[in-house]
Amino acid sequence: MLGTADVVAFIPSRDLDRSERFFQDVVGLTLLSRSPYASVFRSGRTSVRVTKVDDFEPQPFTIVGWVVADLRAEAAHLREAGVAFLRYDGMGQDDDAVWTTPSGDLIAWFHDPDGNVLSLTELATTAGL
Repeated sequence: MLGTADVVAFIPSRDLDRSERFFQDVVGLTLLSRSPYASVFRSGRTSVRVTKVDDFEPQPFTIVGWVVADLRAEAAHLREAGVAFLRYDGMGQDDDAVWTTPSGDLIAWFHDPDGNVLSLTELATTAGL
């Protein structure tokens, strides 16, 4: 069954060079391979395949997210690299655009260069892992 198999995340991109710079230099993923069709990165045990597409409409919801130990530290690093965090009406986000869920998890959202919504999550407990 697939419960023990590693997952591959797919992210669409109109411009692989731009996306490669973002995911490698800003987000800090390790580039594993590159072809005319995709750039493949490593994030923990997960492969992230940024796939070249001619055109697409970015969705308004999160397509990929990272669980991090210290969301505020990771967000500060991304801000220093020029990333702006998203604000959503009615979410009650704090001054740093971080939302605290009813269970105490922290979540912040940002765009990649193609407008895909990405997120950071800091779990209040390890029960969600």
